[in-house]
Amino acid sequence: MTLEEKIGQMNQLDPSWDAEPKEALIRQGKVGSIFNVVGVKQINRLQRMAVEETRLGIPLVVARDVIHGYRTIYPIPLGQGATWNPELVEQAAQLTAKEALSDGIRWAFSPMVDVAHDPRWGRVAEGYGEEPILTSAFGAATVKGYQSQGMAACVKHFAGYSASEGGRDYNTTWIPETQLRDIYLPPFKAAVDAGAMSVMCSFNALNGLPSSANHHLNVDILRDEWHSDALLVSDWGSGSDLVPHGLCADKKEAAERCINARMEMDMQGNIYTDYLAELIAEGKVKESQIDDCVRSILRLKYRLGLFDNPYVDEDKVIAYTPEALELATRVAEESAILLKNNGVLPLNVKHSTLNVLITGPLAHQKKEQLGTWVFDAQPEHSVTPLEAFQSLNAQRSTLNVIYEPGLTYSRDKNTDFSKVIAKAKQADVILYFCGEEAILSGEARCRADLNLPGAQRELMKALAATGKPVVMVVMAGRPLTIGAEVEQAAAVLYAFHGGTMAGPALCNIITGKTVPSGKTPITFPKMVGQVPLYYNRLNTGRPSYDPPMLIDSIPIGCPQFSIGQSSYWLETPTEPLFPFGFGLSYTTFEYGPTTYEKQASGAYEVTCTIKNTGSYDAYETAQLYSRQQSGSVARPICELKGFKKVFIPAGDSCTVTFTLTPEQLGYWHESWEPVRGSDIKAHRYYFATDNVPFTFRIAPHSLPAGIGF
Repeated sequence: MTLEEKIGQMNQLDPSWDAEPKEALIRQGKVGSIFNVVGVKQINRLQRMAVEETRLGIPLVVARDVIHGYRTIYPIPLGQGATWNPELVEQAAQLTAKEALSDGIRWAFSPMVDVAHDPRWGRVAEGYGEEPILTSAFGAATVKGYQSQGMAACVKHFAGYSASEGGRDYNTTWIPETQLRDIYLPPFKAAVDAGAMSVMCSFNALNGLPSSANHHLNVDILRDEWHSDALLVSDWGSGSDLVPHGLCADKKEAAERCINARMEMDMQGNIYTDYLAELIAEGKVKESQIDDCVRSILRLKYRLGLFDNPYVDEDKVIAYTPEALELATRVAEESAILLKNNGVLPLNVKHSTLNVLITGPLAHQKKEQLGTWVFDAQPEHSVTPLEAFQSLNAQRSTLNVIYEPGLTYSRDKNTDFSKVIAKAKQADVILYFCGEEAILSGEARCRADLNLPGAQRELMKALAATGKPVVMVVMAGRPLTIGAEVEQAAAVLYAFHGGTMAGPALCNIITGKTVPSGKTPITFPKMVGQVPLYYNRLNTGRPSYDPPMLIDSIPIGCPQFSIGQSSYWLETPTEPLFPFGFGLSYTTFEYGPTTYEKQASGAYEVTCTIKNTGSYDAYETAQLYSRQQSGSVARPICELKGFKKVFIPAGDSCTVTFTLTPEQLGYWHESWEPVRGSDIKAHRYYFATDNVPFTFRIAPHSLPAGIGF
């Protein structure tokens, strides 16, 4: 290969982005990958240019942001995390890959495994929540699902992207190395171990060094420690972004910094095609570095079979199969979290006439229920909650559906609720579908206010004032601060954005055809001032165990230290609105005592018996938490170490057992050691376990400090 041809392989372009003649570049062998090309015929046309009209005939690899479905849309990844069922999500990834592959897409920019503690961050919708072990399981499952069908996964964003200051996208992150390795890197390692064919650099500067130029991340960790040969691609223009970051004076320097940090493919940045040859001529970059990068790119193409079969059958496009729609319904069912129920759910639609008012801005919004990152979805295939209930209405004479939206979209500020209140008086129960439009979450869609937008809070208050029971169903891309609305509601279902089949899934849950089993994958704050709020926090030396004296209770003129010295806020207790791992059911579960024994190998065997004490057969997610009472450094109040979703018939019991190895109980340490022949001391990071006792509890959700340990 000539140098020009090698550099061309390192260039990834979006042919639709600007007026530049990208087809000419493809014919010249100056493009290795394209993305955001729609339609199998167009993809085959461009592929023929690369294969049949260039000297070497190297095929293109076609990529796309396939995030939570291609045509058939599944719940947003945060909702998938709420299923606590990685096997189910792996099946969804398989069917997603089949649809995308049939349309010519061979490389998905997914999964996103950024552990997120801040619901203000718009991209919290794209990940699986706040927990490293939970995120690791879903990331690995998604990788396996895609790649079992022959579509390359791209695990992103490497690394620390989600810890952005202020919850603002692209913002700076400051993460100590031990925390980076304990919290943020494990999901990437799990995805790499699952065979992820590619990794994407993140936009952010991590501790002052943007990821595209971060040799420590890209070489020391990804290559040397993890021995990964996955292709490393930039995010959109993240290489050229080194200039506004303030790291590089110009794009030429940015190209130099990126190639020296082993960023192998430049996505829509043009820094490699514009400057690499010049940098090699100046001796600032070695051609052998280019060779290493091109080997990674060609390796990906070989693994995908592109050299043997670069084209796609134009007569076998797959979309919206019965299998996919059935699975989308099930994933949406398992992603919905029952947060409150005073007995109004499930609705009895079998034996007595029931007048149901369906209202709210998300009750009949085909596009909005799909959520963020759904470039290839066709909203006309969505089945909304209103449509699902109307279909049930047509089958059952005992159900009478009344519809009045009240608000036309989630940000609607119109407070004339006269029509909806009039219809509420005709109803026995109100189903209020509220939340966020899809555009309010996702990349660059960060929020400083986590309340329901528009006049939705006012509408909820007006509905509750009618005296009719209100079932609030929230469809959103993040946890919202809905404490006041929860108090007003008779029942609350949190459904995130449930995808194509969100309507039937919610109808099934509300009417009792399906028993809810979702659990929160992220902590729900009471107010935005609590953020970041997450379960596996350190205890501090002065934890807030007792109810603190809040601001309105402080006596006027009281002495400075008379109201206590502990770690709390004056406006709210430290407890969240809903903890991590929380979710109710239509049945009840009784957890027996957790027993555990240390084996000769150093592993612990932990066991608990769970009994279904209610009247519904149902799934329950047993969550294993550990606590280390002392050690070389302070450790969190509890840490998730395993989980199992089990089906327990009414009246039956199930025994769950976990085995934890010393490696699963370990964590990263930091030390200083002398550099040979020098007085200088250098950082050294190592993974080990402290030889101290652990306590364990198998529980229905995370626990506050001190309880059960």
